[in-house]
Amino acid sequence: MRSIAVFTGTRAEYSLLYFLLKYLHDDADINLQLFVGGTHLSNEFGHTIDQIVSDGFSVTEKLDFLLPAATPNAISKSLALAITTTADAIVKHSPDVIVVLGDRYEALGVAQAAMINQTPIVHIHGGEITEGAYDDAIRHAITKLAQLHFTATESYRKRVIQLGEQPEHVFNVGAPGIDSIKQLTLLSRDELSDYFAGKLIKPYFLVTYHPVTLSKAGAIEGLKNLLLALDSFKDYQIIITYPNADSFGLDIIECLQVYAKQHQEKVLLVKSLGQLRYLSAIKYAEAVIGNTSSGIIEVPSLQVPTVNIGDRQKGRIASGSVIHCGNSVDEINVAIDKAISSEFKSSIASLENPYGQGGASQAIYNTLKSFELRGIIQKTFFNLPVQ
Repeated sequence: MRSIAVFTGTRAEYSLLYFLLKYLHDDADINLQLFVGGTHLSNEFGHTIDQIVSDGFSVTEKLDFLLPAATPNAISKSLALAITTTADAIVKHSPDVIVVLGDRYEALGVAQAAMINQTPIVHIHGGEITEGAYDDAIRHAITKLAQLHFTATESYRKRVIQLGEQPEHVFNVGAPGIDSIKQLTLLSRDELSDYFAGKLIKPYFLVTYHPVTLSKAGAIEGLKNLLLALDSFKDYQIIITYPNADSFGLDIIECLQVYAKQHQEKVLLVKSLGQLRYLSAIKYAEAVIGNTSSGIIEVPSLQVPTVNIGDRQKGRIASGSVIHCGNSVDEINVAIDKAISSEFKSSIASLENPYGQGGASQAIYNTLKSFELRGIIQKTFFNLPVQ
């Protein structure tokens, strides 16, 4: 029996891992070890470990490392604790491999602990570029720590190989988040409204704005400009979800709480919608607005416009349904006007998502089940041919 550990530290990451976890959980020849930490254990961010348990998964180990602060110094200390708690979990449970997804500091801490403890690392969503956040450096660092790689496009696969990884260890499978869109039965508009106690009665925008961690003060001014721009669209309601637990994240939450209190008839502020409600909210939204990766990777599969603000996602491959704009009020207004226009919506109705059409989770599962792990720890740098 192969023991496969999977780490999740945020609501967004868990939703992307959901179907992979199901395949691993349902395989009698695999011992799934689920390591859960970060914001999943935090009441401030919705205590989303409850959702994981209600989905039928057993939590093997709780990794309690998130400090109740969001300064760069506090994030650094949380990263150190992530290494410590993961190291203990690896020694205790001895997984054959550990799976991490993406580019967050929590995943870096898990990967560092695994590397030192000679546990092979499987990395999902490597090779991407997001120049406005320190996530970009973290992602590439995890690539160099990992032994197996699953990328979301062929261009990203080539970039992982460019970083020196052996081509036979790098698989382009598409984005696993699209599997949920293809396989889940999304809520009706009325069912979604029921979740908000019947208060969702108008056309609405879905907004998520994360800190821009390479910008002074986390680009809080960009968020304030976004909120000012949204005031111009008086016939629309706004569903706003909490940001990640990054540097300056609590400053953004405080700003959102004030805005929601001042616009109670218009704003529905939630800590976490959960996977099903989040995807359903995308489906019926007039536009998804903010700077989150889901606006670029998953939203295009639902033919919904995305307004991507600022530099946080700069460098990512994007569908024609994504409208990029700057941080000023005027630029955001122009982008939202374009997104809600009938002409633009008609133009994106038949676009294909560059991140695939689903099936990534199945492909990852198939490889994890059968890939030969003996000798995989010692890596040989792959040099590209000299031009």
